[in-house]
Amino acid sequence: MIHVGIIGGAGYTGGELIRLLLNHPKAKISFIHSRSNAGNPVSSVHHDLLGESELTFTNELSNDVDVIFLCLGHGESAKFLKENKIADKIKIIDLANDFRLIKDSKFGNRQFIYGLPELNKEQIKKAQNVANPGCFATTIQLGLLPLAKAGLLKEVHTTGITGSTGAGQSLSPTSHFSWRENNIQAYKTLNHQHLFEIHQSLHQLQESFPKAPSEQGGFHFVPWRGDFTRGIFISSQINCDLSLHELYKLYEEFYKGQPFTLITKEPVFLKQAVNTNKCIIQLEKAGSLLVVHSVADNLLKGASGQAVQNMNLMFELEETTGLKLKASMF
Repeated sequence: MIHVGIIGGAGYTGGELIRLLLNHPKAKISFIHSRSNAGNPVSSVHHDLLGESELTFTNELSNDVDVIFLCLGHGESAKFLKENKIADKIKIIDLANDFRLIKDSKFGNRQFIYGLPELNKEQIKKAQNVANPGCFATTIQLGLLPLAKAGLLKEVHTTGITGSTGAGQSLSPTSHFSWRENNIQAYKTLNHQHLFEIHQSLHQLQESFPKAPSEQGGFHFVPWRGDFTRGIFISSQINCDLSLHELYKLYEEFYKGQPFTLITKEPVFLKQAVNTNKCIIQLEKAGSLLVVHSVADNLLKGASGQAVQNMNLMFELEETTGLKLKASMF
């Protein structure tokens, strides 16, 4: 049995992680840390867990665990590790962006591996520390990795829309229901924080692709806020001379043996992926212009589900353990 500690368990990713681990046959939650909710029942914050657990939040840490998940805000994980001593024997999976880039991946004597299983599965299996990818980054990269592996990427133009849970639990002017309802908005145009990890991964497979964002070429992204709660829908446009038949063969070959990345020739839509750890990809082509659509749940494959997938790999379990989730179609 894998004994688990969760830091920052009161947010959306923490809540989804708790839900998954309560039903994981090989994991047991030892503690859930939250300074602001210490002493409160977990179900008093995550009301969907009423009757599922008697656990309460704590502000104390225990080193009597096998793995700790950091479900903190961006920039908070490094601060937490500086202020709290975690035994070297304990594995860490960080869901923030603190350690995703190679330049930031070393923290003290801990070396973090970028945790996209479809890219780095063998390294994750051997890792003591994993930096879980971002939600937009996961969905975008899975749509583009086969093309990078084949050396076919030059200029990529991507649009993507995400639900309100992508903004976290803290209220902001654009997360209120009255603002989101019947409304969409572009934000962080060409300047999203996930650009750097996307470039890093694509360059890993295709050395000619820029290592970092640049006005001169590479990857260009316009994200959108949507009027729904969960899910990400990505459309990437690339010039490509291969036929649709050749491209589908390329994608099917690349993702062979990857249980959560699925290729379809039917039009994709959000409800296929929401509440699952799947990323579903569809290709369309007009002349030399290829469009890659990819959909995923931002809180599962884009966060907590992928974190559990990484845990499974790190502890030599079948990677689908505890993650065989069905989409809610209606």
